[in-house]
Amino acid sequence: MGQDHIRYDILAQDALRGMVRKVLSEVAATGHLPGEHHFFITFLTGAPGVRISQALKEKYAQQMTIVIQHQYWDLKVTDSHFEIGLSFSDVPERLVVPFNAIVGFYDPSVNFELEFDVATLDVEEEKPVEPQVENSGDDDGPGDDDGASVVSLDAFRKKH
Repeated sequence: MGQDHIRYDILAQDALRGMVRKVLSEVAATGHLPGEHHFFITFLTGAPGVRISQALKEKYAQQMTIVIQHQYWDLKVTDSHFEIGLSFSDVPERLVVPFNAIVGFYDPSVNFELEFDVATLDVEEEKPVEPQVENSGDDDGPGDDDGASVVSLDAFRKKH
């Protein structure tokens, strides 16, 4: 019997990243987040294609979590990445984040969370760092575990 070469783990991650892309595309098209929805997106700052200022890169050398809620501008979404304007300590910044660099997506308004593997960089021991963003609300952050729906793809990883 031959070995199955279908990489379901990679296909599942691509499909879930596509869901994040679709959600961000709809927000970009309408110009606002529906209802109480808001997003915490954690990404690897050193991943290929990530473009952030040197100041942010120095402060968040491994990864950072951004909050998309009230104060953002110029959200643009392509097949491979999203671009967004955010303010960090009253300093406007433009970020470019490839979908392949995202390691976490969380919408606390509905307790929905996704976690992704980024196979090219090993950050298993890193904890998400949240930038200080004004008007991020008083909701609990992505570390809150009150019955959130977590989709972990560990069970789908190919064992070597």
